[in-house]
Amino acid sequence: MTDRTTATRDRFRYGAAAVALVAAAGVGAAGARADETCQSPYMAKITGQEEYVYVLTLGVEGLGDGSDKLVTVDARPDSKTYGQVIDVDSVGGRHETHHGGLTDDRRHLWMAGLDTSRIFIFDIATDPANPRMVKTIDDFVEKSGGVVGPHGAYALPGRMLVSGLSNAEDKTGRTALVEYTNDGEYIATHWMPTAETAKGIPGAEFADGYGYDARVLPRKNVMLSSSFTGWSNYMRAFGDLAQDGEAMKRFGQSMVLWDLHARQPKKVFHVPGAPLEVRWAWGEDNDYAFTAAALTSKIWLVHEDEAGEWQATEVGTVGDPANPPIPVDISISADDKTLFVDSFMDGTVRVFDVSDPKAPQQIYEKRIGKQVNMVSQSWDGQRVYFTSSLLANWDKKGEDEDQFLKAYDWDGKELKERFAIDFKAEGLGRPHLMRFGARSLYAG
Repeated sequence: MTDRTTATRDRFRYGAAAVALVAAAGVGAAGARADETCQSPYMAKITGQEEYVYVLTLGVEGLGDGSDKLVTVDARPDSKTYGQVIDVDSVGGRHETHHGGLTDDRRHLWMAGLDTSRIFIFDIATDPANPRMVKTIDDFVEKSGGVVGPHGAYALPGRMLVSGLSNAEDKTGRTALVEYTNDGEYIATHWMPTAETAKGIPGAEFADGYGYDARVLPRKNVMLSSSFTGWSNYMRAFGDLAQDGEAMKRFGQSMVLWDLHARQPKKVFHVPGAPLEVRWAWGEDNDYAFTAAALTSKIWLVHEDEAGEWQATEVGTVGDPANPPIPVDISISADDKTLFVDSFMDGTVRVFDVSDPKAPQQIYEKRIGKQVNMVSQSWDGQRVYFTSSLLANWDKKGEDEDQFLKAYDWDGKELKERFAIDFKAEGLGRPHLMRFGARSLYAG
């Protein structure tokens, strides 16, 4: 079979798989700051231009050293190495370490392994251009009481909140939120509510126990979590999974509103189709968050109504749900006016005007690559970065697989490419999560 024939077959197979996924699911800030708008409100902020982009990268067998790694890219426009890889740190082996996060003091970056449940902690403060791995947490499952698949690592004051995706008992999506100190010492486990454990809570009938992302709105004392699927699904080949009707029943259909201080669920929302990233608005009077449901291509708004009750409302559509683009990451601008939505299948970012959060209007779109996943936007809204990988077993194959980091300028009307790095050509692997760094954070 020729390479071109193989690529055509893979395009057909992945397009059909995406349709099968949906069918089976049934479902204000000002100033010249430059920091990712998805970050915790408790975190130290970068002022001015970000200097480094840290890229969490999945290893590929036979490519480079084959290991997962932290890749550091120079983002200083006046540097001789601008737009180039300046440091590579392997963690040893492949762990599906595609997500993580920064501590509130921004001195350490955590990388979490969805497959092996190991967490790798890097010191990025001593020399921001040359991160150094300082600790490995290899007893996450044991200490957490059976949580598998640490996903995000979100900064709380002096703590890291790690959202799990699965459990050790049956490897489904039943999971928990796990707290650690910034030094990597276990504190507590908070299991996601199920219909049985959530009795008496509004929406208890929708509680499925699944997890994915968790983000907070401190002034309202609320935390919002979303849901995805478990180890038995996300470590499985994409095309095979989509054809398994029983497996496709095991995707999250819920979001949970928590009492932040008490770490107790307050309300469960029915949000079908695997709602993924949670992005709170930044304005002082804006009490709402967005998410996108991957399997239904819908944008959802979770908001406080005039009576003080929290509601979840479907407010928009991404692309054509009949030919599902599979939205995977979103980014809200610091002024709460625009929402970037990346969709994996068509490799496209769509920008929505969300000045009226209840009625998003698409104002722009651009194909970034043959596949695209994560988007990171600077606080001043002038720069946007994209990476390509979804999961090792879900990425496209052959000619349809791109693996890149791309940087763009955004003037409010269109994206203009600044630089691009081909992670396959560089022998690096599959780039996923990005985080920004700057020496100015540690001066003095």
